[in-house]
Amino acid sequence: MKAFRGVDDRIRLFRPEMNMARMKKSAARAAMPDFDADELLKVITELVRIDRDWVPAKPPASLYIRPTLIGTDPVSPPVSLYADPSVVRAFPGGVGGFKMGCNYAPTIAVGELASKYGCQQVLWLFGKDELLTEVGAMNIFIYWKNEIGEMELVTPPLDDGLIMPGVSRDSVLALAREWDEFRVVERYPTMRELRRAINEQRLFQIFGSGTACAVSPVGRILYREPGTGQMEELLIPTITSGANVMQRLYKTITDIQYGKVIRSDWTRTVA
Repeated sequence: MKAFRGVDDRIRLFRPEMNMARMKKSAARAAMPDFDADELLKVITELVRIDRDWVPAKPPASLYIRPTLIGTDPVSPPVSLYADPSVVRAFPGGVGGFKMGCNYAPTIAVGELASKYGCQQVLWLFGKDELLTEVGAMNIFIYWKNEIGEMELVTPPLDDGLIMPGVSRDSVLALAREWDEFRVVERYPTMRELRRAINEQRLFQIFGSGTACAVSPVGRILYREPGTGQMEELLIPTITSGANVMQRLYKTITDIQYGKVIRSDWTRTVA
């Protein structure tokens, strides 16, 4: 929406009630909390009044206003992932490891397909070995007992340009290594390894990490078999396994963010 300075030097919003109605509808579709549209419009109106000097005086210039709704609830319920080895998000030599808008365009159509199958995110696989790379736009972590009986937290490495070097990813790795309670490994897990770990009951938690959520649990993967196209449902016991690595990581990170735990090397106080 925009604020316009009229020929009479008055500041006007153009049909702001419709913007509020659209935002409410969008929030409902995204499973975000509802809000009082009238109250938000009052707040926006007051903010524009305070910042009226920023509204340009000459048409066609105007002040662009972008109300934003961001989810900040505690760890969400486990999400379902759609995994299809026939599609890729990034590739070696590309820009998958950089924060660039072009990385999101290839994900839109696959995300819509995932939604049709009842999945909230896409588990991006790569190559003939079906390497697990990312969960939607999040870095992926797997907590399991490896094949030689060691508890292990594994996440893909950053050395080939496929993986986004997330701040939350780095924070998870740093905390896990400080705890020194299990192995922390940066390597690519494969779908074959994952399915075997599930069958052998060695898998305890899968979660994504990112700025929006800190960490987000995974409860289910819908895997499309290459060649046949048949679907296999893999149930992930992230919440029910009894392991609490993900929960501890979430609490520690958010405690630092909200000042309950002081870590001056990770935060910058601005006011």
